Amino acid sequence: MRTKKANSLIVSQPDYLQLTKLIEQHNTPEAEALDVELSRADIVPEKDIPADAVAMGSTVTFVDLDSNEEKTISLVYPNEANVTQMKISILSPVGSALIGLRIGGNIDWPVPQGKVRRLKVIAVQHPV
Repeated sequence: MRTKKANSLIVSQPDYLQLTKLIEQHNTPEAEALDVELSRADIVPEKDIPADAVAMGSTVTFVDLDSNEEKTISLVYPNEANVTQMKISILSPVGSALIGLRIGGNIDWPVPQGKVRRLKVIAVQHPV
């Protein structure tokens, strides 16, 4: 199971409403994982989302704490996903793990063969 160490999650009310609709439309393990993450989040008005919090449409840079490899992705809805453009679906494991985290926040992200990748958010940019 994915864990977020000592991190509070913050999600805007508009994102929460859209993501709840998305979960209702998809009866998949990925949608269920997103639902679990959202159940732990503080839901706030959009104007109260901190600039350093990952939200829908954000461009997020994170580092793999084991390999020191950095990646930058944009967090999008499934119909906008495009791996070659690094537009990652909210229904992907890393997408649902990142939503609501803030700069400095860590996640333990399970990958195949029982391994765990430790990721840390180092930058967040919101769309203008």
